[in-house]
Amino acid sequence: MDEDQTRAAIVAACLKMNAVGLNQGSSGNISVRQGDRILVTPSSIPYEEMVPEDIVALDMDGTPHGARKPSSEWRFHLDLLRARPELGAVVHAHAPYCTTLAIMHMEIPAVHYMVAAAGGGTIRCAPYETFGTQALSDRIIAAMEGRKACLMAHHGMLAAEATLDRAMWLAVEVEALARQYHGALLLGDPPTLSDAQLAEAVAQFTAGYGQADRG
Repeated sequence: MDEDQTRAAIVAACLKMNAVGLNQGSSGNISVRQGDRILVTPSSIPYEEMVPEDIVALDMDGTPHGARKPSSEWRFHLDLLRARPELGAVVHAHAPYCTTLAIMHMEIPAVHYMVAAAGGGTIRCAPYETFGTQALSDRIIAAMEGRKACLMAHHGMLAAEATLDRAMWLAVEVEALARQYHGALLLGDPPTLSDAQLAEAVAQFTAGYGQADRG
């Protein structure tokens, strides 16, 4: 996509994020790699009022371009996309079930094979740091090692993938996993997949999951 199309896609994804219950209000934020810089949502503009021109461009050194201030969380978006060249988009949301687990400092274990979609046997929970800080970014980078999603203690969750469509898909799947795990915890101590079962699921996702033309 060219930059205008990417900006429009980010606005549409923000509206979808709220519409499907992944997020609420103007919380959460989205970024997409665009050439040698990234595009990120602006700070504190309600999604229903946001237009493509509000999306902020950031150079890889953090220099912003445009009339708007970038999201207060721009730092971890930039750091993650800079550190992980295979990733092209980051979705951060205050998803209800993910945030509930994150408040309790709980990761999501291998209670369902879909945990492998995030790249490993667990979806880790990054320890709490103040929003918008370098300390939070550092915690997220560590929690995302070998992963495409993580929870953020007392904060929310994020998912990152090669494309915005895939990142949105993964964010929805991680929230579904959090809801399922939360429900299972109400019934007792949930069993988890064995290492062999999990390795097979990870291999399936690594080999390619879904339609190639869907990005």
